[in-house]
Amino acid sequence: MRRRAVAGTTAKRGEARRTPEVRDEVPAPQPATDSDEQVKELAELREQGILTEEEFAAEKKKLLGL
Repeated sequence: MRRRAVAGTTAKRGEARRTPEVRDEVPAPQPATDSDEQVKELAELREQGILTEEEFAAEKKKLLGL
């Protein structure tokens, strides 16, 4: 009986098989931060007409360090 080679492994008798490398991993979602909450508050002020779109964008940039 012949054994077929498994792609991505070079295991010999007695050696552990290697698992293929994982590429292009998706980063885990980040927990909400104070700046996230502040941006939400700014968005509410914009929706209420207290802030203009330009004021909202400027404050958001400050908070996020952009």
